[in-house]
Amino acid sequence: MILIAAPLNFEEGQSTYMPPRFNGQYYGWWKIRMHDFIMAGDSELWDVICHGPFVPTKTSGVPAITISKIRKEFNDADRKAIEKIFRAKKILLYGIGPYEYNRILACQSAKEIWEALQITHEGTTQVTQSKIDMLTTEYELFRIKDDESIQDMHTRFTSIIYELHSLGEIIPRNKLVRKILSVLPGSWESKVNAITEAKDLQKLTIDELIGNLKTYEMKKKKDNERRES
Repeated sequence: MILIAAPLNFEEGQSTYMPPRFNGQYYGWWKIRMHDFIMAGDSELWDVICHGPFVPTKTSGVPAITISKIRKEFNDADRKAIEKIFRAKKILLYGIGPYEYNRILACQSAKEIWEALQITHEGTTQVTQSKIDMLTTEYELFRIKDDESIQDMHTRFTSIIYELHSLGEIIPRNKLVRKILSVLPGSWESKVNAITEAKDLQKLTIDELIGNLKTYEMKKKKDNERRES
């Protein structure tokens, strides 16, 4: 699991029962949290957002054609489906602050609201793919800087992974672990070998790895201080 500190000035809902609030900044952060909030409450609402509102229909005439039902023809299943449409829209509206509200005034459905925000803050599919390509290159070329601490390296690394995740590109945990081990300096070779031999890299978490590396970093620092004194 990758832990990310909350962005500064990010406006949360007032309780765990309120959706995360978006006021124009950190869209990727809000997008992931809103998805998880909706899925935790009712996964069918996410289907409404992704695939559009359900329209109750019936067949009529000869040959039979499909037409929309009028309200008085709705059955219980239709009413429950319509209710989910409005619940999905309500959650998104509650999660949008006044600075973003004007962007979605003309939207009639939760799907339209979600897509309007996504295009505004992530761009079209082509723009999104360009961002993914750029971040993927940044990930592939990622290296630890001279005299950079493990914590600072982890913060930079996590930022890239988080941005990719928000754009739908999820890198498997075991690959992230191997990537971090591969960017450590040559002076850490003995530690890298020890971790590789002692740990199952398929099960090793990022938190466990970073904690292990920080411990080794502190030990190296103390050893250097003793030698210097």
